[in-house]
Amino acid sequence: MDAARYLSRIGLNVAPRLDRGGLETLQRSHLTHVPFENLDVYYRRGVSTDPVRSTAKIVDEGRGGWCFELNGSFASLLDELGYRATRLGATVVLDGPTDGPQPSHASIRVDLDRPYLVDVGFGDSFIRPLPLDDDGPHDGGTGQYDFHRDVDSITLRFREEGGWAEQYRFSTESVVPTDFDPSNRFLQTSPTTHFTSKPFATRLIDGGPDRVTLVHDRLKLRRDGKWTETPVSPEDWPRVLREWFGMDP
Repeated sequence: MDAARYLSRIGLNVAPRLDRGGLETLQRSHLTHVPFENLDVYYRRGVSTDPVRSTAKIVDEGRGGWCFELNGSFASLLDELGYRATRLGATVVLDGPTDGPQPSHASIRVDLDRPYLVDVGFGDSFIRPLPLDDDGPHDGGTGQYDFHRDVDSITLRFREEGGWAEQYRFSTESVVPTDFDPSNRFLQTSPTTHFTSKPFATRLIDGGPDRVTLVHDRLKLRRDGKWTETPVSPEDWPRVLREWFGMDP
């Protein structure tokens, strides 16, 4: 990996310090410059769990991707920079357990002064490292998060008005990229997933928590905690994608 080119892709001239602050800088920079998007899935171009291919897509092609690509590439960057990164497998539980093979989501554990959960491939979620050795609640940069522990797994939760909402359940055991191959195939071919039905792209604005999200028919902006929406016609969609994400469909 050419770490300097990767850092430049996420808006950094040099690698930050090897500490929690540096890790947060990397996470927020990645979330700002590399969108969570499904265009290769939606247009049936195919995506890979191979971090070498994902890194080339992100760095050379100026694209984004979904969790297997984004967290796979980010973990490789962290390795190159000297962090102790462990790839984790998770089950998405936003609306109940995900259908299909598991694990259905890729995340990352980073060990520094203490273990942290880091993620650059889950859309609108936490944007700073969360200490894994403390159940919380923790300030995730976009709200309060905590960890609920079971016998063999940990569930990441987000505080909503009605209580704690589950996001994903994960194990602390290390996985390798090929462990995600069954879910990678299922999620990009199943007609029941939102990845295959409508195109989208989302990223932070200037390190967050402001965010821009483009879905199939509108552009959504979060500024100072408030969302606004603007309709986008099919004819204007490629232009808006280019304007806000620097990509073509």
